[in-house]
Amino acid sequence: MDKIAVISDIHGNLPALEAVLEDIAARGVGTIYCLGDLIGKGPSGDKVIDLVRRHCTVVIRGNWDDGVARESDSPVLRWHRSVIGEERLDWLRSLPFMIEFMLSGRFVRLFHASPRSEYERIQPWDAAERRLSLFEPSPHCARPVRADMAGYGDIHNAYVQHLDGRILFNAGSVGNPLDLPAASYALLEGEIGRETPAPWSIQLVRVPYDIERAIREAREADMPDLAEYERELRTARYRHAKED
Repeated sequence: MDKIAVISDIHGNLPALEAVLEDIAARGVGTIYCLGDLIGKGPSGDKVIDLVRRHCTVVIRGNWDDGVARESDSPVLRWHRSVIGEERLDWLRSLPFMIEFMLSGRFVRLFHASPRSEYERIQPWDAAERRLSLFEPSPHCARPVRADMAGYGDIHNAYVQHLDGRILFNAGSVGNPLDLPAASYALLEGEIGRETPAPWSIQLVRVPYDIERAIREAREADMPDLAEYERELRTARYRHAKED
């Protein structure tokens, strides 16, 4: 069977990304899909982009990737822009919106936050109709059909749910998780491109990494919003639920 790692929300955290890529390689995974938010929050957006470009099969755009790539007067966004550099910003602007493929007879659709927008936020505890909407197509989709399996990032909470015979999952966050202080990604197994039913599986993987190194690198870079970043990495909690 083919193995697909689905990673998301790295947020400039190089130690976390390195640990996840090491675990993915040890499992013999041949395909890596990245669901966006490579940058922001952490100090190493440039190095994260370079690693993702080297290792990932397809990368799509997240809300931070979109926001930082735009002109802004925000001191925080301007700091991250200065780290990333113009060539990488141009690459972020070129990223597609979603990934669609068949896996063992099931149509899979992957996106950053929803099929409609990289800024729409849907949590695992939201109303069923909101979660079910994640299977629906939008004008961004290549195939105007409901997905059998939908996967996303954005909310930094990893989960798998069965809804009306379909699978909804969130890969969690590599670099800024909000459930456990350990990097998260999803692992799919099946036959890529197969239109007829065949065995498949999905699991969520947690990878410990050197959190103190990540904080040290942020301090050495004199990164803005450092205190909040330290707290988030150590506790896997935001101070304000509305933050993204």
